[in-house]
Amino acid sequence: MGGGPSAADVHPPGDSSPAIGHGRGVGSSSAWAAEEDRAVEQALALVGRRSSGEPQPMGRPHATEQPRSMDRPCPAGDSEEAPRSPSPDHSADTAPVRHDRHECEHRYGPEHEPLPQPPHLPDLPTSPPPPPSPPTRGHRHSVSWEEARALAVRCGRAVAVRGGTIPLDGALGHVLAEPLVAFTDLPSFDTSAMDGWVVSGPGPWKIREPAGAGNKAETVTKKSTGSGRGMGILAGQSAPAALADGDAVRIATGARIPADANAVIRSEHAHVDETRGLLHAQQRVLPGQDIRPRGQECRAGDQLMPAGTLVTPAVLGLAAAAGYDALAVVPRPRVDVLVLGDELLTGGLPHDGLIRDALGPMIGPWLRALGAEVSAPQRLGDDAAALRHALTTSDADLVVTTGGTAAGPVDHVHPVLAEIGAELLVDGVAVRPGHPMLLARLVKENAAAGPSERRSGARGEGPYLVGLPGNPLAAVSGLLTLAEPLLRGLAGRGPQVPYRAVVRDEVHGHPQDTRLVPVVHRVGGAAVRPESNGNGCDGGSGTGTGGGAEHVVPLRYSGPAMLRGIAAADGLAVVPPGGVRSGTEVEILDLPSASAMPWSEGCFT
Repeated sequence: MGGGPSAADVHPPGDSSPAIGHGRGVGSSSAWAAEEDRAVEQALALVGRRSSGEPQPMGRPHATEQPRSMDRPCPAGDSEEAPRSPSPDHSADTAPVRHDRHECEHRYGPEHEPLPQPPHLPDLPTSPPPPPSPPTRGHRHSVSWEEARALAVRCGRAVAVRGGTIPLDGALGHVLAEPLVAFTDLPSFDTSAMDGWVVSGPGPWKIREPAGAGNKAETVTKKSTGSGRGMGILAGQSAPAALADGDAVRIATGARIPADANAVIRSEHAHVDETRGLLHAQQRVLPGQDIRPRGQECRAGDQLMPAGTLVTPAVLGLAAAAGYDALAVVPRPRVDVLVLGDELLTGGLPHDGLIRDALGPMIGPWLRALGAEVSAPQRLGDDAAALRHALTTSDADLVVTTGGTAAGPVDHVHPVLAEIGAELLVDGVAVRPGHPMLLARLVKENAAAGPSERRSGARGEGPYLVGLPGNPLAAVSGLLTLAEPLLRGLAGRGPQVPYRAVVRDEVHGHPQDTRLVPVVHRVGGAAVRPESNGNGCDGGSGTGTGGGAEHVVPLRYSGPAMLRGIAAADGLAVVPPGGVRSGTEVEILDLPSASAMPWSEGCFT
């Protein structure tokens, strides 16, 4: 089926993958050292082959072997946080606390991680195997974190979007489907930038009453001012008569400038000689001062904002000033959220093996903050038939499931996707937490009416599906890895521009996979966000950037089943395999900001 792009589409030829990292040893025996040296040598040889563009073998590794690369397949039954590092993972806080806890097939796994075995890499084949094929239905292929993000971007951008025109008061938070082009000059006539006096020629100037100004000048009663004169030229009046050389007329901010006038003198810079009826300037008068000339901001036909611009309050104001009553915008993507799991409670305290659903209340608001229209969560339990019905009848642009993406006895996402003929684009990502996330394209059995068909123009193509792992932090990882870039494309927005920040303190990494670690922004020893103090981060001065420089600090509670760290975080640091030292720059993923929702309906990040 011609659905979204495959993983092979986003892996450029000759692109070298990150080297396989190795953890710090937990023992010092010569046998362990020899084994580790052998693993490193084989890994370096493997990386050299990747850099030369040589295709790599696919298939499930032997039970005693460790995965060879970040592009390894995801064996059935793999757990979210299966231990692979030869050292326990500690946070960057002063108190050593493990994170990246072992996450089993159940959503809220054990809190402790057993020490892993030494890495074993297979001997490299003597002849190159055939190149791997793109992921297809039922084919499980774990891709790197970078590949997964790039594929989600491409999938979102591959869907043709069609704009609709809506009034200005309903356009906030949408994306412009067409460039915003000025209908008129801004300003459309020469206007006064200040309250004061408009003058012509050199001073001193004879004070005159305005002549020829209609509208307000004709209806407003002449009231006394500080000088005992009239109100002068006001904003909203028709064009006043030309100003004779040597004359001065009082003028208000925004009022039209009379012909032949050459400057405006601010009230505080003018002195009125009441006896002689003369105006004197207390500072040098320059030609054109405090006059906003016609077209200073733009001319009619100028492009003010390109297509794809997010409509903010300022964009609404600019559009109104430029003459718009309505805007052509891209409809917000519609998202259905399916919460899976019989063990989830919607209220009260956990009891008898049941736990509270943390993802249902969290995922919806974050999806809205990413610019989507989100339906109320559907709680389906561990019911394969209910899941199949929900997937085959959804008319959304994106379906997000929580839990059920592993290979446990009640994890139904993969079997149901295979049953309905979905196209599996990403099945597992080399990232911790969040490894069992997936991206698929569903099939519409009746391709007649849904928004997805109207967007894509192709019959038979249903919505995309992003399958999030059931552990909370792992789900956030999937949200930012797959759902966020996909939604940006569906909404007509470009991919988010990445930015980097210096991380303070050493951050341990996974040997082969990328890690996403909650961090807080700090300047010197103080948190940028005061509300982040005392929420699990190390606020000491310690080692690191110091000197008042802005940096990020890893937060303590970063296990896949934990929310305490992400609740206090400003973002997620992208930690490459092997970890980073203090003072290293890392990419930062901003978290969707629900704080913008009261004024934006959750459409800004």
